[in-house]
Amino acid sequence: MSRKALVALALVAFAAACAPKPEPVPMEPVTVEPTYSGKYGG
Repeated sequence: MSRKALVALALVAFAAACAPKPEPVPMEPVTVEPTYSGKYGG
């Protein structure tokens, strides 16, 4: 591999490592409403 290609690859790898990471979107807990069925159902 030529020296220029090696330097270009190193720069690309460096830029990728320093790129800001996307922040994870906070997920709200999913709550399921209780469903009542049967004799004592609400």
